Amino acid sequence: MKLDSFEKLYVHELKDLYSAESQLIEALPKMAEAASDAALGKAFEHHLEQTRGQQKRLEKIFEGLEYEPGGHKCAAMEGLIHEGEDAIGIDADDQIRDAALIAAAQRVEHYEMAGYGSACAFAEKLGRFDDADLLRETLDEEGCADRKLTTIASRSVNFKALVS
Repeated sequence: MKLDSFEKLYVHELKDLYSAESQLIEALPKMAEAASDAALGKAFEHHLEQTRGQQKRLEKIFEGLEYEPGGHKCAAMEGLIHEGEDAIGIDADDQIRDAALIAAAQRVEHYEMAGYGSACAFAEKLGRFDDADLLRETLDEEGCADRKLTTIASRSVNFKALVS
C-alpha cells in the first residue's frame, strides 16, 4: 500500500500493531513457561489474555475501515521477540533468566506504547474518536503491564538475580 494519505499512514500503523499483537500471542506462552518466578509467569499469562483482547479491538477498528488487518509483518516486533527468545535460552541461573525476560518484555511494552500512542493521535486527527478510545484503552493496558513488570523486577526478581 502506498502511503499517500494520512489515513493510509493510520491504516499502516494499525496493521503494524495487529502483526505485533499476533506475534506476541505466540511468544507470551513461551515466556510464561520460561519464568521461574511465579508472579512473573502469572504476569505473562495475564498479559497474554490482554493481548488477545487488544487484537480483538484492532479487528473492531478494521471493521470500520476499507482494509483488512493482515498483510503486513511487524519487523520490529519480530526482532523484539527474538531478543525474548535469546533471554529464554541464556545459560544462566533461573533468577538471571527472569531478569533478562523482564528486560525483553519491557522493550516490547515500550514499543507497543509508542505504536498505540501514535495510532491514537492519528485516529483523533482523522476524527475517528471511537477508534481513539479503543486504542487508548490498549495504551493504558500496555502502560499497566510495563509498571507491573517494573514492580516484579524491583521488589523481587532483580534482588534474587543480584544474589544468585
